[in-house]
Amino acid sequence: MCAVVGIFGNDDAAKLASAALFAMQHRGHEATGISAGGSDCKKIVTVKGQGFVRDVFDENAFKLLQGDMAIGHNRYSTAGSDSVLDAQPIQAKYKLGEISIVHNGNLVNKDVVRNRLIDDGSIFQTGMDTENLIHLIAKSSQNKLRDRITKSLTKLKGAYNFIIQSRSKLFVVRDPHGIRPLSIGKLKSGGFIIASETCCFDLVDAEFVRDVKPGEMLIFSQDHAEPESIMLDETKEFRPCAFEYIYFARPDSVIDGKNVYAVREEMGKALAMHDKDLLDADMVIPVPDSGVLSALGYAKASGIPFELGIIRNHYVGRTFIEPTQAMRNMKVKMKLSPMKSLIEGKKLVVIDDSIVRGTTSKRIVRMLKDAGAAEVHFRVASPMIKHPCYYGIDTPTKEELINAMKTPQEVQKYIEADSLKYLSIDDLKSSLGKDRNYSMVSFDGDYFIA
Repeated sequence: MCAVVGIFGNDDAAKLASAALFAMQHRGHEATGISAGGSDCKKIVTVKGQGFVRDVFDENAFKLLQGDMAIGHNRYSTAGSDSVLDAQPIQAKYKLGEISIVHNGNLVNKDVVRNRLIDDGSIFQTGMDTENLIHLIAKSSQNKLRDRITKSLTKLKGAYNFIIQSRSKLFVVRDPHGIRPLSIGKLKSGGFIIASETCCFDLVDAEFVRDVKPGEMLIFSQDHAEPESIMLDETKEFRPCAFEYIYFARPDSVIDGKNVYAVREEMGKALAMHDKDLLDADMVIPVPDSGVLSALGYAKASGIPFELGIIRNHYVGRTFIEPTQAMRNMKVKMKLSPMKSLIEGKKLVVIDDSIVRGTTSKRIVRMLKDAGAAEVHFRVASPMIKHPCYYGIDTPTKEELINAMKTPQEVQKYIEADSLKYLSIDDLKSSLGKDRNYSMVSFDGDYFIA
């Protein structure tokens, strides 16, 4: 997951970056950071720490973060640890000056590249794959930073969005498959914003311009009114991640031209069209918040009333992106509460966005039955997750995925539901639109980057 943002050409760059990161807090809350500077500044300054955006950035931080250029990051770990050392941005000095880097994605060849760099004398300060690029840039013999970046990227494989800040320029790169989302906006107060999701554009008063193209590098500088575009690789197939629409993105974001709200609603409608045996259910209830829109779609297509039978405490973070199972278990109890007076004695259709490990689903079913529900029929608005994803999702081993280790009947028994059904891969494709070939590696095991 993770969120990245870049601001160029605005004197309030750091504050705007902070606001954008606040809007994208859902993409990671382990740590956050901002680097700021500009052509009028003597150096790049970085402030970062563990926790939420609101906890790390205050007036004292903004006094340090001066300049008309900034990059920022919200961390959700897929590589490295939860140490503050593994918070981004990563800043370093090298032959051509100073740079700072933020990264969203996951490099599948990170260990091979790191080991070669260590054999060549590099000393790493973090456990993050992002640091590989710092070392590759520093060791390059090219005379210009743009050429060093271009050369370094040829050695990396995986899903990545990099934003790289030098003293005077901002470099933006999206991987050739365009797996993770990245958009450009124009700030009404002047300058540009580049961000993982468009949901932050309204908050900072920016107008959407376009998505960064797969395989594209953009260079923002004071020498040009518009960013310079260089296509580094146009040979790969566009494979945006389907999970962005299922879970990661905020509903009010538009990801590569597709409205997340509308796509999730279509998933729910598709799920209902193959589920005619539950028309006598009393209500459709979502697992909040990620199941709400698919539940709305299911209710519209089935004619079963939609109700908020589970209330969420919004001061608790997202359970799927918690780094340990113990933390996930505790947060389920803290986060969700059943509406006993509404669901007691009722036949429920419960909609969630996905089943990953199964532990959260089990607790939800048990919670609803303890509250008096007569029947709990669990419906999942995505296909069965059977394969670990190495492109930026925290499912590193097959053993953690309940659908990889159990049959659907065994999963139903484990979560104690009266019935269990999933969205099919074909229906997911129809909901997304068949105009492009999405990355569905978690569902179909198609590892198109090896």
